[in-house]
Amino acid sequence: MSENSSYFDLAGRIADSFEEIENDITVDLRKSNEEYYSLYQSISDLKAKNPFIQKVIEGAGGFTLSSEEHEVLANYFRLQFRLESMEREHIYFRGHTDCISYLKKVGAF
Repeated sequence: MSENSSYFDLAGRIADSFEEIENDITVDLRKSNEEYYSLYQSISDLKAKNPFIQKVIEGAGGFTLSSEEHEVLANYFRLQFRLESMEREHIYFRGHTDCISYLKKVGAF
C-alpha cells in the first residue's frame, strides 16, 4: 500500500501492544473485582509462604515434595487456573467492547 493510504493495521497495532493491554486489564481487575483480588492475594501469599512453588515453576533442578507441599502446590495451581480464567474472560469481553467502538468509529453502524 502507498504511504498516502488510509489503511490502519488494527490487528498489528493490537498485537504490538498486547502485553500492555493485558497488564492494564489485570490491574483493572485487581482494582474492580473483589473475587479476582482475593485470588491474586491468595496466590501471592502462598508463594511468599512456600518458596518451593517458585522452584517448581522455574524448573530449577530436581527435588521431591512432601504430601503437604504437594497439597499446597495443587491448591496453587487451582487458584492460578481460576485467576487466569477470569483474565481470559475479561480479555474476551474487552475485545468485544473494543470491536464495537472501532466499528462505530469507522461508521459500520
